[in-house]
Amino acid sequence: MRVSELIDILRDQPADAEVELAVVAPVTDEADDITVDRFAIDGVLPWEDEAEGDDEGGLTIWLIGGEDADVDVFLDAVEQQSE
Repeated sequence: MRVSELIDILRDQPADAEVELAVVAPVTDEADDITVDRFAIDGVLPWEDEAEGDDEGGLTIWLIGGEDADVDVFLDAVEQQSE
């Protein structure tokens, strides 16, 4: 999804609505059951993808969410790498 597409979708929503990240995944590889984990978006991280194989790479925007402690550790690690 492009940033412009996300903006267009969000523009149609109430300005005071909460935005969450919902991750849908199978419970197990063998079952048809799924689980949905919901997280608040705690940050936005521009990420420069490096080209791999036939991929062109480029700028990707990550919406960051998860358990508070995990997000803090992740953001600290990213910050340390950029220094």
